[in-house]
Amino acid sequence: MIPSYVDPKLVFAWQAAHSIARSSPPPVHDRGGFRVDTHSEKEAKRWVFPQLCDGLRAIAHDITAPRHYLKLCGSDEELRSALPALWEVQPANYFMMAAVTTLDTKPLPNGYRMELHQDGPVTRACVIAPDGDLAASGCAAETADAFIYDRIETAQDHRRKGLGVAVMVALGTARKSPVSPQLLVATGDGRNLYANLGWAVLAPFAAATIPES
Repeated sequence: MIPSYVDPKLVFAWQAAHSIARSSPPPVHDRGGFRVDTHSEKEAKRWVFPQLCDGLRAIAHDITAPRHYLKLCGSDEELRSALPALWEVQPANYFMMAAVTTLDTKPLPNGYRMELHQDGPVTRACVIAPDGDLAASGCAAETADAFIYDRIETAQDHRRKGLGVAVMVALGTARKSPVSPQLLVATGDGRNLYANLGWAVLAPFAAATIPES
């Protein structure tokens, strides 16, 4: 059984850095959770809750329009129990923290090259394939309270070559604080990759939204 309690300060630290990574507004406290007024094409607002509470239930009943997301450090079943029927639970994710400080560095396959771009607290890593295509990429953001990894992706034709690990290693070189926690939210597939790299699941990370009609 995966534990579902996470320190709210850690969740807030992740969301604050995540907002920086995605050029979103900073999170604000709202009814026991943290709200981001994203106003993006996909998402109008999101709420992240460290645990199930009456505030989450109230928001779920207040919201009737799509493009609003509720996220919970808890299981899909826990989140579903708090939602009216029109909400739809999304595929499971996992809130994870690194249990190791650094990863072993391995050379890229022949013909591949790494590009690293720094923009203030945000770092972006790109692996370029021999034919010039983007083979893998990801970004990271650092605040005083956390270093987070986001959108670590490898193109289908370039998987099983260690490129995702290479991106993680490259991003990790930008980390300034040796003591700040390293955090990410992983998909089900990504969870296994990160577990093999020494990451631990702190909690399931359930999400729900109202589908577009």
